[in-house]
Amino acid sequence: MLALFLTVLPVFVLISVGYAGRRLSILGPRTGDGLSDYVFTLAVPCLLFRTLARAEIPAVQPWGYWIAYFTGVAVCWALAMLVASRVFRRSGPATVACGFAAAQSNTVLVGIPVILKAFGEAGAVPLALLLAVHLPVTMTAATLLAEGRGASPAVILRKLATHPIIIGIILGSLFRPLVPVAPDVLWTVVDGLAATAVPCALICLGIALHSYGLESGLKLPAILSALKLLLHPLIVFLLATRVFDMPPAWSGVAVMFAACPCGINAYLFAERYKEGMAEASTAIALSTLLSVGTMVIWLAVLGVRP
Repeated sequence: MLALFLTVLPVFVLISVGYAGRRLSILGPRTGDGLSDYVFTLAVPCLLFRTLARAEIPAVQPWGYWIAYFTGVAVCWALAMLVASRVFRRSGPATVACGFAAAQSNTVLVGIPVILKAFGEAGAVPLALLLAVHLPVTMTAATLLAEGRGASPAVILRKLATHPIIIGIILGSLFRPLVPVAPDVLWTVVDGLAATAVPCALICLGIALHSYGLESGLKLPAILSALKLLLHPLIVFLLATRVFDMPPAWSGVAVMFAACPCGINAYLFAERYKEGMAEASTAIALSTLLSVGTMVIWLAVLGVRP
C-alpha cells in the first residue's frame, strides 16, 4: 500500500503546484489556458510522434490481447457518455470528455512503475505494446466523437487534417522508416517537448481544480472513477483470463493497465473544447486517490504482491 501511495504521490504534488500557484496568485488567471494550449498543440503531439515513430510493432498481432483491453475501453466509454447525457444532462464535447475520463488510463506516472514492479521483465513487452497504441487510439476516438457531431464528411476531414493530435499521429506513423537516419538533434528537441507533456498537464489540472472546485459535484466524477477503477479492469480480467489464451504476464499487464486511474488527457481534451473541465479534473484527482486501494485489490486478484 505504501509503495503504491509513493507511486501516485508525484501526481498529487504536481496538481498541488498548479492549485497553490493559482490560489497564491503566483500564476495568473490566463496561465492555465496558455499552458493547456501548449500541451495540447505541441507537447502531446510530440509525445505521440515519438511513441509511434519508435514503437516496436510485432509482425503477428496479439488480437486477443487487443480485444480484451479495448473492449473494456469501449464499454466504459459508452456507459460514461450514456450516464453523463441521460442522467446528468451533459451534452456535446462534455459527454465525450466524461467517456474519455472513464476509459483512458494514467500510464506514465502510475501504470508504468506499478506494472514493471509487479511483473518485471515478463511484463515489459505487453506494456510497451499498449503504451504504443493506447494514447493514439483514445485520442483519435475522442477527436472523432467531438468533431463528427452534425458535421459533413468534408468538414470532419478538414478538422482532422488540422488537428494537432491527428497530425502528431500521422507524422509519427509516416516517420517510422526514417528513424534510423534521423539526426540526434531532432530527437533532442522532440524528447524535450514530449517530456513536458505530463508535468505541465498536471499543473494545468491543479489550476482547473482551483478555478472549478467541485462545481460538477462528486456524483458524476465518482461514477466515472468507478467505471475506470472497477468495471474497466473487471472486463479486461474476464476476457484476458477466461476467454482468450495468453501468458499470465500479458493478462496481468492488461488488467493493471486498465486499473490505472483516469488519464490526464481527458482534462486536456475538455480544456481544448471548453466543456467538461470540472467533471474531468475532479474525476482524475478522485480516481488517482482511490486507485491506491483499488490497485492493491486487483494485484491480489491476480495473485501478485504489491
